[in-house]
Amino acid sequence: QSAPCKPEPELGDLIEIFRPFYRHWAIYVGDGYVVHLAPPSTMGHRRAASLGSALTDKAVVKKELLYDVAGRDKYQVNNKHDDKYSPLPPNKIVQRAEELVGQEMIYRLTSENCEHFVNELRYGVPRSDQVRDVIMAAGIAGVGLAAMGLIGVMFSRNKKQNQ
Repeated sequence: QSAPCKPEPELGDLIEIFRPFYRHWAIYVGDGYVVHLAPPSTMGHRRAASLGSALTDKAVVKKELLYDVAGRDKYQVNNKHDDKYSPLPPNKIVQRAEELVGQEMIYRLTSENCEHFVNELRYGVPRSDQVRDVIMAAGIAGVGLAAMGLIGVMFSRNKKQNQ
């Protein structure tokens, strides 16, 4: 059923790359190339990545062959917000992407990541669903932890008063 050769993505398509543990995003600019926000860990300077550096760091906009960026990971075209937002014209998306190549940008896992980057280029709207989903889960967990902490404080106060 599946063809051995994937159809060529169209100009301005969002490419979702399935990395272990997360999705990497790139934007197709033609001739087999994508433009993407290369996360800090792939910028060549290998250093111990602390959680802090993973959350806020510098990233470089790179233009590379999709084949090289994806490596062995599966990928697909996923213009998932076309139903909500009108994509900019493909030539405009490509032009905007090409103009950013080589620029260093702030990289924040939560607000300025590779998914925000490509959505900003395609739709003019920076958004990341994977971050929103993680924040929602963390928020729910955080509320639970805060409630447990509060209960703990109340119990310890009661013990002191009873002594």
